[in-house]
Amino acid sequence: MGRLIAFVLVIALLVPAAALARAWSLAAGRRAVAAAAVGFVELSPAGSAELSRQAAHGRRVRQLGWLLGVAGLVASVVLFAEASVFLWLPALAAGLLAGVLLAEVTRPRPRWAVSRPARRPGRGEQVSLVLLWSMRAAMAGELVTALLLGSSGHLSDAALTALLVTAALGWLLAELSLARVLFRPLPAEGADLPVDEALRTWTAHLVVAGASVLALVPLGVLLLLAGVDLGDEVREGSGLLPVALVAGGFGALAAGLAVAVFLLTWLRPLRQGAAALA
Repeated sequence: MGRLIAFVLVIALLVPAAALARAWSLAAGRRAVAAAAVGFVELSPAGSAELSRQAAHGRRVRQLGWLLGVAGLVASVVLFAEASVFLWLPALAAGLLAGVLLAEVTRPRPRWAVSRPARRPGRGEQVSLVLLWSMRAAMAGELVTALLLGSSGHLSDAALTALLVTAALGWLLAELSLARVLFRPLPAEGADLPVDEALRTWTAHLVVAGASVLALVPLGVLLLLAGVDLGDEVREGSGLLPVALVAGGFGALAAGLAVAVFLLTWLRPLRQGAAALA
């Protein structure tokens, strides 16, 4: 009976990962609509130049992620010595995700005239609130889990500091980027409007996806660590807590990898194709 309960518990904890992947698959439709809207208008030379400028900025800043990843490798060697051999891939991935977040938070403001009086979009027009709040929940969960494991002695001070700093900075960059696209006034009516809306949609999904991966993958590792350690410590009649932690860890890892796949699709810059009505 206990095995059946554990199996049901594992399945129940994997359901949120499947639901999150489904929500991101629906976001692909939002991306297609935003890109198609740009094709329905004939852009001005200034609008075309703005698209090229935004795409070049994203590529240029995201390339800094490789440098940040190398810096993370060096820092891991200094902090963890020979144990850092297991951290090379996570350090490089964290640097690349940091490059994505930095590219969006430093994205230059478009050079078109804004509406008078100023009008601003709603948050739901840019990104699904389910995706947004799942990112925030994952970030909060990672911070709380890291603090609990650190206070119980399951994490070294160096590992705890690295996790807290990385998560806090990633969350801050994501929220700053989201605030920028929310409070920036809409452009005046015309062909620039769908381009501006598409650029906001791209930024919102990029930062939510990047911050989600930055939170979910470490959270999964922390939950697995907690489950394994707790399973080694308890004796008779331990209950289902270690199983729940391990299942939650696998669920968080699966969700993080799924979001990473969708993140790659959003990295493609918004481009001007042939006008749909031409």
